[in-house]
Amino acid sequence: MPVAVITGASRGLGLALASSLAARRWDLVVDARGGDALAEATAGFIGDGRVVAIAGDVADPGHRAALVDAARTLGGLDALVNNASSLGPSPLPRLAELPLDALDAVLRVNVAAPLALIQSALPLLAAGGRIVNVTSDAGVEGYEGWGGYGASKAALEQMSRVLAAEHPELRVYWVDPGDMNTQMHQDAYPGEDISDRPAPETSVPGLLALLEGTLPSGRYVARQLVAA
Repeated sequence: MPVAVITGASRGLGLALASSLAARRWDLVVDARGGDALAEATAGFIGDGRVVAIAGDVADPGHRAALVDAARTLGGLDALVNNASSLGPSPLPRLAELPLDALDAVLRVNVAAPLALIQSALPLLAAGGRIVNVTSDAGVEGYEGWGGYGASKAALEQMSRVLAAEHPELRVYWVDPGDMNTQMHQDAYPGEDISDRPAPETSVPGLLALLEGTLPSGRYVARQLVAA
C-alpha cells in the first residue's frame, strides 16, 4: 500500500483528503495540533490501510522528525501533503497594522515548516514520489487583509517551483483548493455566514488526481482540475 504523510488532518481539507485516502487503502501518517480532535477524526476512517496519528505542531522539529520516522516504519513514503497552515490574526489586519511577530509565526508554519518537512522526507521519496503543497489564490491575488497569509502562500508557491526544478524525478504540486467552508475561512470572516462556500470534500477529487495520476509537476486549482 502507498504511504502518505498529511499535515493538518483533524478537520477541513486535510481530514477530507485523509479519509478518502484511507478508504482507498493508503497507509497514512497524519497530524494536527489537537490530540483529541485528531483521535476522533481518525477513528471514523474506513479502510484497510494503517493510520498513525501524531499530535503536534509542524513548526516543532521534534514533531516533524516523528512524522518522518512513522512513515519510515510503515515502509517508506510515496506522498507528502503539506496542508497545515496558519491564518494569522483574526480579524485579518491590513498590512499597515500587521504585527511583525504574527507575520513571523505565519511564515514559520506556512513556509519554513513545509520546507523542513520536505528536507526530512526527501530521502524516503523514490522517483515518482509526490509532494503536494496546499496553497491559495491569496498567494497570487491581492486581497485586502490577506497580506500576511498571502505572502506566505506566495513564498510556498515559489519554493515549490524551485523544488520541482531541482527534483525532476519527483512530482511536485502546488495546489489551490479554492474557497471552502472550513474553520480557517470562518476565522477569516468572523461573524459572517460562509455556508455558501463549498465543502472541502469538493476539492478532494482534484488532489486524488494528482496523488494517483501522472500529471506533471506544476500549479493546479483542485476543482478546475477535475472539471477539466
